[in-house]
Amino acid sequence: MRGDGDGWVIDPDGARYWGVHGAAGLLLRAPLADGQVGILLQHRAIWSHQGGTWGLPGGARDSHESAVDTAVREAGEEAGIGDADLRVVAAVVTHEAPSGWTYTTVIADVGEPVRTVANGESAELRWVAEAEVDGLPLHPAFGQAWPALRERMTALDPQT
Repeated sequence: MRGDGDGWVIDPDGARYWGVHGAAGLLLRAPLADGQVGILLQHRAIWSHQGGTWGLPGGARDSHESAVDTAVREAGEEAGIGDADLRVVAAVVTHEAPSGWTYTTVIADVGEPVRTVANGESAELRWVAEAEVDGLPLHPAFGQAWPALRERMTALDPQT
């Protein structure tokens, strides 16, 4: 599905970012059967930008959308996640480029790992224990953002 946000932004240093109006992704959390917190990760299709790495379902923001709207829509498109299944708890700008382009990570919870349906942008979708996320080959931007996102999640859940 093509929106008015699809397209590249190129910074003066040549760095490229997908999403004319920025981009957003969904960091979806659920309690796992063993008591750990699971994170839904997307193994990006090899043909995609930074393909073969693990990251979050997400993509380009359209001009009429908030970052939360974008993250929820993209999770629906890429992972079959319905917005009625989740509760948004935070939205964090995890990257801002010199051009002003931003990536916002939307943190949301579900009561249990929901069933996913991958589209062509995903080689695989997997619920991964939070403690094991950084053991995967992460998308570079997600890898950079992951430590601060973990801190933010701990702040959201001080009892853990």
